[in-house]
Amino acid sequence: MSPIAVGIIGLIIFLVLMFLGLPIPFSMLFVGVVGLTILKTPEAAAQIMVGEITTQFSSYSLTVAPLFGLMGFIAYYTGIGSNLFTVIDKFIGHWRGGLAIATEVACAGFGAICGSAPATIGTMCAVAYPEMRKNNYSPTLAGPAIAAGANLAALIPPSTTFIIYGMACDTSIGNLFIAGIVPGIVLTICFAILIWIMALRHPDYAPRSPKASWKERLHALKHGSVVEVAIIFVISMGGMFIGLFTPTEAGAIGAFGTLVITLITRKLDFKKFLNSLAASVRLQAMVFVLLACATVFSRFLAVSTIPTKIGNYARDLMANGVPQIAILLFIILVYFIMGMFTDLISMMLLTIPIFHPIVCDVMGYSTYWFGVLIVLLVAIGNITPPVGGGVFMVKGCVNWDKEATISRMFAGVWYFVIALFISVAVIVAFPKIVTFLVDIM
Repeated sequence: MSPIAVGIIGLIIFLVLMFLGLPIPFSMLFVGVVGLTILKTPEAAAQIMVGEITTQFSSYSLTVAPLFGLMGFIAYYTGIGSNLFTVIDKFIGHWRGGLAIATEVACAGFGAICGSAPATIGTMCAVAYPEMRKNNYSPTLAGPAIAAGANLAALIPPSTTFIIYGMACDTSIGNLFIAGIVPGIVLTICFAILIWIMALRHPDYAPRSPKASWKERLHALKHGSVVEVAIIFVISMGGMFIGLFTPTEAGAIGAFGTLVITLITRKLDFKKFLNSLAASVRLQAMVFVLLACATVFSRFLAVSTIPTKIGNYARDLMANGVPQIAILLFIILVYFIMGMFTDLISMMLLTIPIFHPIVCDVMGYSTYWFGVLIVLLVAIGNITPPVGGGVFMVKGCVNWDKEATISRMFAGVWYFVIALFISVAVIVAFPKIVTFLVDIM
């Protein structure tokens, strides 16, 4: 049997195991080891499996993930995200759709020190959602605004998704963080505009809120954690951007700085610290296992020569006059369809060995540009039905609201999908939006 045939059968078996409910990392590991056994030898397969798992769990570079994760969860448990929302709400909450727009801006601000979409959803569901419902916002807008806004934490540094992509592609995590800044701002603006349009078309979704006085605004600004967020971001991200720290050192300094600042401001106690440690360990254990198993699976795909054959086929298509943009649109369509049905991080790790060589080696796009594109496409999959993990997570956090049904939230999510596709179109049309900051730095 040819390597290509073994590779295709392996992909089919992986999909079957995934839909049967076997955990995705173990599905990848099983198919990868069996495939390598067939294409090489049992000894080589065992050596690759042990070697890759050991390498991933002992990698110094990967320590950046738990460090930034700890920083984010300390911020989550100490209420920094909720304080940010309060400040932004006082300034723009009276606009048409203002509370939902404030939620997006707060998600972006919290993402600047968090990097975790689940933590962002948990924070905003506890603070922003009740505030929106108190002001008679419809769940059709309130729920999707949080589910979509949480994806900003995956674009604006530090981002767990960028860390995973960087590890999978052997790409500079610091440069990926820089590349995500402008697209993150563009996406925040797109969300705000689409919310405003949604509120214009459906005034009952977002009634106007009372305007806060300047006294209330200044009080919120004083107690709203804005200074803390700025200090943490400047120390960790700023130091990394100007070359003082590596990403791993920036993560350590950010985690330590967050710990010190929350202790000084008396927002952190021992119980919250333990909760932060436990949540960070759970998340990073999942990430490490997933990366290790995906690496074994990627080695199997490489040996099967599927990525090479697909890359050569794409090169032949372009040589025969097929526009490059047509191939790129096909890849985007594949991600959109897969995102509706599969686990998003697993989808990313599964497709990177296949599509990264085509987009970066054959088409000549920057690996940083492709990383931003993947994060945006993963964000689309995170809110589109029927899976829409972000929407279901919001639903789980607001079970107390009987009007917040899954069907109502999915009905409103399409405005945010449009905003995400507009952002994709912008970076496809103007790739320098992603890479110019990296070139400058």
